[in-house]
Amino acid sequence: MKILIIVENLPVPFDRRVWQEATTLQRNGHSVSILCPVMKGYNKRYEVLDGIHIYRHPLPMEGSGAAGYLVEYASALFFQFSLSLKVLVERGFDVIHACNPPDNIFLVGGFFKLVLGKKFLFDHHDINPELYIAKFGRKDLFYRCMLLWEKLTFKTADVSIATNHSYRRIAIERGKMKPENVHVVRSGPDLDRARRVAPNDQWKNNKTFMVGYVGVMGAQEGLDYLLNGIKYLVHELKRVDTHFVLVGGGTELESLKMMMNDLDIEDFVTFTGRVSDAVLMEILSTADVCVNPDVVNEMNDKSTMNKIMEYMALGKPIVQFEMTEGRFSAQKASLYAAPNDHRSLMDNIIKVLDDSDLAQRMGDFGRRRVISELQWTHEIPKLLNAYDQLS
Repeated sequence: MKILIIVENLPVPFDRRVWQEATTLQRNGHSVSILCPVMKGYNKRYEVLDGIHIYRHPLPMEGSGAAGYLVEYASALFFQFSLSLKVLVERGFDVIHACNPPDNIFLVGGFFKLVLGKKFLFDHHDINPELYIAKFGRKDLFYRCMLLWEKLTFKTADVSIATNHSYRRIAIERGKMKPENVHVVRSGPDLDRARRVAPNDQWKNNKTFMVGYVGVMGAQEGLDYLLNGIKYLVHELKRVDTHFVLVGGGTELESLKMMMNDLDIEDFVTFTGRVSDAVLMEILSTADVCVNPDVVNEMNDKSTMNKIMEYMALGKPIVQFEMTEGRFSAQKASLYAAPNDHRSLMDNIIKVLDDSDLAQRMGDFGRRRVISELQWTHEIPKLLNAYDQLS
């Protein structure tokens, strides 16, 4: 089949899940085009990588608040419609594969389904109604809009793929999809990319230990808990032997740097921003422990975090807050702190740092679990099976 993948919130190949799906489909005989945004480091409006045709469009801003999101979403829809027509003429497509957030890409998929009989597959990355509550803490008109978009997306979809069984239940129970039309395709790591390299002790900043984090610098990622935990470690416990390296970009990065300075922990924290894969693997390979401070809320409880999979692929012990999908993924590779308790988070990090045997057992368990159950190769047949249902 000829497939058009649409993703708004990240460019490819930076979006690892989308790129793994695209290259897998391409290697298995399908023809793949992708629409995605222009972002730093991914500025070409059109290019072909690994036989995949990538069409990128500008976004005026990253949405912040109702007005910001309205401008972002309207602009994205304009480019998605116009570029879809361009792809239709230049390369053609049989299927639109829509990756959320947001959940309004059904407008594009629904148009081509209704007018030209194209198939529509929904790739459920985030549960947006819960994400809205996590960001804004209220159930208002925009929250109800999120619920409506989600409902219409599932109604439009011929097939949906979910990142875990929590998301599958939402598709079936809230989205009213038939169970046989919802496939679980996890975001498993690619072990050709996520592999340990020689550690570089410069990242430790002359400290004995290093804790690593990779992810979005956003409000619901709980980095304020982590920074307060570091303050507790340094200024209350008087422990100054550990450095924290935090990798990633996002809307909260500058405010988090200001918070770091206000807490007087700048000698113990490095914010790197976005980095290349090579630098990321070096940082995580150097880390003694990796941390996931995601806020315990309804959205994060039901979501599988890519960072957990990458930590496990590299054989790193993990500390995170207790949550349903986090525990399902990591199991014995992680210790679990009391929900949203920065002291408990840090106490568990200390426990792993001070017990090298425990750290080794946790890291080995996670690595074995990825190899035997969670790496991307185990998900390929599930993705292809979802597409077989469309043919």
